[in-house]
Amino acid sequence: MNYIPNILFAIILIAGIGYFARNVKILFRNIKLGKDKDISDNKPQRWKNMAMIALGQSKMVKRPVSGFFHIVVYGGFVIINIEVLEIIIDGLFGTHRIGLIILPQSIYGFLIGTFEILAALVFVAVVVFWIRRNVIKLKRFMSSEMTGWPKNDGNIILYFEMVLMTLFLVMNATDTSFQALDSGNIISQYISPLFGDNPDTLHLIERSAWWLHIVGILIFLNYLYYSKHLHILLAFPNTYYGKLTPKGQFSNNEAVTKEVKLMMDPDADPYAPPPEEDADAVPAKFGASDVQDLSWVNLLNAYTCTECGRCTSECPANLTGKKLSPRKIMMDTRDRLEEVGKNIDANNGVFLDDGKQLLNDYITPEELWACTSCNACVEACPVSIDPLNIIMEMRSYLVMEESAAPMELNNMMTNIENNGAPWPYNQMDRLNWKDE
Repeated sequence: MNYIPNILFAIILIAGIGYFARNVKILFRNIKLGKDKDISDNKPQRWKNMAMIALGQSKMVKRPVSGFFHIVVYGGFVIINIEVLEIIIDGLFGTHRIGLIILPQSIYGFLIGTFEILAALVFVAVVVFWIRRNVIKLKRFMSSEMTGWPKNDGNIILYFEMVLMTLFLVMNATDTSFQALDSGNIISQYISPLFGDNPDTLHLIERSAWWLHIVGILIFLNYLYYSKHLHILLAFPNTYYGKLTPKGQFSNNEAVTKEVKLMMDPDADPYAPPPEEDADAVPAKFGASDVQDLSWVNLLNAYTCTECGRCTSECPANLTGKKLSPRKIMMDTRDRLEEVGKNIDANNGVFLDDGKQLLNDYITPEELWACTSCNACVEACPVSIDPLNIIMEMRSYLVMEESAAPMELNNMMTNIENNGAPWPYNQMDRLNWKDE
């Protein structure tokens, strides 16, 4: 018996899964570069959110056309890949359609028939998505940040899916033993005549499609790390760790809260030296200027971003011509995080200052101050990403570390400090308006 194909298959499978595992390790390392954040509350609600939003696609269908086709592609692609289990067993042990041995013919035929219908539907849906991107050219896919790699990435994944669905149907159509069963070949029976009836030719095409299909799936798996389609995997943890508090609720800065409490304490000594154990401690940075200053949830958000543009298309600042694009905020965060990760890899696991940071080198203050903090982007995101939190963290840095707020905001804060109100009036005159 010739074991060479089985050995070759095992090598390809191990290499593909091994490289994917390597990238997953890098992914987790990069996410952990963020600040620690305890998210262990309300687990039942978090599981419910994951089931409804990530698995149930509940926020996708708010835009019915794209939502419907996305469900077809996502659900179909996931279900069809159950068939990969059969391919792996066949490849490793030299069997052919092991499913027919394990399952009754009727059940096997039903499963493969279902896969074939889904493959055809996925192909149609992917073509629709391609037309929307490249022919109709929907505005949210034509923004300035969606040029070059981001634009090409969206198309590459569509081509991948087209090719994989085609190979699956061709594999079935040219498998003479499968076609002879006349069970489960709901779509492939109409494709089969296109390849003639020469047994040797059909066998060659079937084996070629079989090998290309499994190799293509392994390539697709490893492509995910470099693509926005990483959300296929990360949407689940991202929705689980999504924000549960009201969208308009912002977290208090612990250090500032402590100072305010100290000010309000009549027994506190403002001139008391800090505790001895804190005397040599480096003060924590207010806000964030680089990815390491953000929380690990922010970094998970960045990797999960689908670049669909729903956030930007509903952002009032963007709609009125401002420079802000919530999608670009997430894309820039991911790009900077990848740059930091490569820096660490190149320097034996240690980050060496490269003279860059997320603020200014990727995201400008103009973008940050254009935000109205309305939460439209958070509400629109189909996978619970929170661009606003990153924006507010970077604003905090600008205000509290660099005193670089816009003049109007600086004037307001000065008036509050001096007069107890945003207006430039003496405290004794604050209520004069009531006499007018």
